[in-house]
Amino acid sequence: MLALFDGVRLTPTQRRIAQCLLERGPRAAYLSSGEVAELARVSQPSVTRFAMALGYDGYPALRRAIQNIDGTEPDRVDEDNELQHAVRGEAEILTRLADRLGDGGADRLAVAEAGKLLAGTRPLPILGLRSAAPLAAYFGYFAAKVHPDVRVLDHGGSLLADRLEQARAAGATAMLGVVLPRYPKESLDALRDARTAGLWVVVITDSPVGPAAHAADVALTAPVGSRLVFDLHGGPMAVAMVLLQAMCDAAPGQTLARLEEFEVSAARRGVFVA
Repeated sequence: MLALFDGVRLTPTQRRIAQCLLERGPRAAYLSSGEVAELARVSQPSVTRFAMALGYDGYPALRRAIQNIDGTEPDRVDEDNELQHAVRGEAEILTRLADRLGDGGADRLAVAEAGKLLAGTRPLPILGLRSAAPLAAYFGYFAAKVHPDVRVLDHGGSLLADRLEQARAAGATAMLGVVLPRYPKESLDALRDARTAGLWVVVITDSPVGPAAHAADVALTAPVGSRLVFDLHGGPMAVAMVLLQAMCDAAPGQTLARLEEFEVSAARRGVFVA
């Protein structure tokens, strides 16, 4: 049954329905749409939309497809549950990302180019709204150890536009944007505003054909895991740390000096216990 959902972009509500069906195993093939709605605590029209999102005319067609599944799956060597399946999916994403980062490849060159752009800007604005805000903050925390002026932009509204203008006026030449599904309109508008203002825009996002990639000068991508109710961001997080390494490689002298300064300061203040 997992194969029916793989690679399909589902909303959080639709993922609840998928999880409900997976948890029932073979019995799911004999549930009515009303029963599925009740078990998943969603509306009956949501079940119909779920079936259509998978490419079926309606829930009856999806139920027939589930009934026709050959449960033996001879090519499988184990019997993963849905949680194991989700985690193994993250491992697959990271493996594909590692393959793409081979020497001389387009992705490796894009990472190096992005690292130079971000290492050279003063200040370094980092945009991340909604689900992307934690990853923007994570990147910003470590980037501040090697870059003298990092500004994390994680709130929308008119304040976002103000802070973008302030960064540009302070001398920023590039910006990093983290934009993940379900792509906030404010994030896409901010990327376009930054380019209009003359900034180079580097983006970490999930797809090279997604709306954020089209709004960027350099797009670094890794899919998000979509096998649970909410996305797994292991791939984009790995891209963020690879990009940070590229920034360090682009300015090794600055990196070493700032890291040494931080260690001296942290030791003097007793910041860490080990």
